[in-house]
Amino acid sequence: MIETERKLIAIGGGSLAEKATLDIDRRVAELAKKHAGDKRAVGVFIGTASHDSMPYFNTFRKTYTGEFDIKADCVLSVYGEMNDEKIRSKFQKADMLYIGGGDTLFMLDYWKKKGIYDLVLDAYERGVVVCGLSAGAICWFEKMYTDSDSFKDGGKYHICDGIGKIGGLFCPHYDDRKEDFGEATENYSGLIWQVENNAALEFTDEKFSGFLSSGGSAYKVENGVRQKL
Repeated sequence: MIETERKLIAIGGGSLAEKATLDIDRRVAELAKKHAGDKRAVGVFIGTASHDSMPYFNTFRKTYTGEFDIKADCVLSVYGEMNDEKIRSKFQKADMLYIGGGDTLFMLDYWKKKGIYDLVLDAYERGVVVCGLSAGAICWFEKMYTDSDSFKDGGKYHICDGIGKIGGLFCPHYDDRKEDFGEATENYSGLIWQVENNAALEFTDEKFSGFLSSGGSAYKVENGVRQKL
């Protein structure tokens, strides 16, 4: 039976290649298998933010197939390798989406141009488990703290609009960005999620439902009060 609740795992950062997020990945795999029921779970890697990096996909496959026996597949769209019908079929077969890191604004803009944006949201609404790391995590929030190749100021981070499914402002790699993020949010009064590398937030039907860690920490700031999760 397909699980109908919506699940999002938002990872602040970390090296998939070095298996630094393995404890978090284990939870994602567990949810994907629950969604799959009696069949072998299928995990679809979406590497748009890294311009469809194949080494990144191979790392995903080594972890999710090698460690958890999940069938690994990927969506390739940036260089025209797959037509629209093939891409749609991959979303229909997925029990889990893994959205990788990279250039968040490029990813969102490209998704909208190619129709992938609607496929991602449709999968999420159908209960397909969504896991995102860095760019793939922050995009789901109302506001996101991100850098982009489109910025002309040497890669400085900015607060930008996200998809808006989850409330608040998400800062990834918080252990690396404490100082500049503090300056950027000095007068920010809304909800803030501060998530370090190797740490993740789990949301169920858009509500925070758990903290996951492979060694990192995360914090929630609401009404000026900071809470360690």
